[in-house]
Amino acid sequence: MTNPSPSSHAAAPTNTPAANRPGGGLSSVDQVVELADQLSSCADQLHERIMKEIRSYGGGSVPEKVQAAMRALLEDEILLRQRANGLYADAAIVIVKGLGKPQSHLMALTADAAEKIRKIGLIGEVTTLVAGLLAFAGAVTTGQPAPILLALEKIHKQIKLIEAQAPKPPTAPA
Repeated sequence: MTNPSPSSHAAAPTNTPAANRPGGGLSSVDQVVELADQLSSCADQLHERIMKEIRSYGGGSVPEKVQAAMRALLEDEILLRQRANGLYADAAIVIVKGLGKPQSHLMALTADAAEKIRKIGLIGEVTTLVAGLLAFAGAVTTGQPAPILLALEKIHKQIKLIEAQAPKPPTAPA
């Protein structure tokens, strides 16, 4: 199995055939491949975000601190792609028994993470969210439910924190 081209990645809808299979998330080769697609999509969003951040300096000098953060995020992007590619290659042996979370939950959470990467205002929040995705991708390769569930919870908490810190739209006067 090979990784589809980056342009073929889009946020996977949660009603895909693999998402609707009984047995919980990651319980079939198709579901593991679907997750690999979603992680690749997260890497695509991360790359776009990094490039947007660099372009925001309009060709001017990018501060050293920002350069260091972008280099670290580029390394994380590569690692996320490597883990997604590993899931493509090892899908048949990474099947997880008894995860207790439906595939649709996994896909919704990773799609939400990709969207947050695209929209987050502070690059430090991107770094933390990407670290959670990397932990999740690494946990999936173990095939063990406990580390996967811990990583999912970390991503969920980070998304909630980002949402709580996001500016709220003004309310209409009464």
